[in-house]
Amino acid sequence: MKSENISLSKVIHLEKWQSLQDSLAKVLNLAIITVDYKGNPVTSHSLCSDFCNLVRSDSDLAKYCEKCDSRGGLEAVRLNKPYVYLCHFQIVDLAIPIMIDDKYVGAIMAGQVRLEREEENQSLEQILISPKKHLSDDFLQKQKEAYDKLPLLTLEKIQQTSSMLSLLCNYIVEEALDKNLLLELYQKLVNSSSSKEITSDYSGYGYDTLHTIRKEMSDTLLNAYLKRANNNSFSDHTALKPAFEYIQKHKGEKIMQEHMAKLCHLSPSYFSRLFTKSTGENFSSYLSRTKIEWAKQLLETSDLSVAQIGEELGFQEPGYFIKQFKRFEGTTPLHYRKFYRQSTS
Repeated sequence: MKSENISLSKVIHLEKWQSLQDSLAKVLNLAIITVDYKGNPVTSHSLCSDFCNLVRSDSDLAKYCEKCDSRGGLEAVRLNKPYVYLCHFQIVDLAIPIMIDDKYVGAIMAGQVRLEREEENQSLEQILISPKKHLSDDFLQKQKEAYDKLPLLTLEKIQQTSSMLSLLCNYIVEEALDKNLLLELYQKLVNSSSSKEITSDYSGYGYDTLHTIRKEMSDTLLNAYLKRANNNSFSDHTALKPAFEYIQKHKGEKIMQEHMAKLCHLSPSYFSRLFTKSTGENFSSYLSRTKIEWAKQLLETSDLSVAQIGEELGFQEPGYFIKQFKRFEGTTPLHYRKFYRQSTS
């Protein structure tokens, strides 16, 4: 995925992230909220403390909370790592930057806790001092009971938590980006005559990497289309089970009998005899017939071209795919699709 114009909503499933954020807040006993690069919340506050709720509901004091959030996020970006600091009430907060291709796209803001040992406050930077200190002092005096209920944590625990949140956030973002990249690449590859044509769009990914990604995505989409189970009873044969499982999971590969024999820990000759006895046909014929059954399902359920279907199922040449299809079905793939759609319309 290109990094221009990336928003968090395009990278992270925000509803699922909200659920995870709520759970993390409860487990860690921290208030957590996720913001975009402008500092605007993209999630609801998780476990916001009573004291901070009261502060944020005060029009004179809320603007200082917003300034703290903004400065904390920017400082985390500058450092390119989690930033732990004190807000204008000397409450501990932390900012975890969310970066994509070295671009700041948002942050996880967490905290609303106090340090168990007050002397450790000296090791943290107070990011903002209210110019109207008397307002803060008066507010704190009135809401001391709520202030005293803020969770107490050691500085070490807070720093460990910030590192954990950073690792978790980076992992989730990277996984999401990989999935988006797979979908984007597959769509381009399906519509392209050669996967080399699109490598210029993804300078960070070599041709071999794109080829691997394409193969993995192809298997995923094929399995999504091909939902019908293979009910052949011979697939229960214990000795041959690894081969049948491999064939089902690698529909787009050119699969060799020797490889299957090795996978089953059998000699090639014994594998061949056992396979023919169990299935009633030799390995090559079984594999071709099975792929033609898959091809029929793709012709019925997808808009992939005949050439694309043949390629996705591991046939090297469209002509050979058509020849094998006609061998088993007595007609060409194109005529099969046309007849199927006419009969079901």
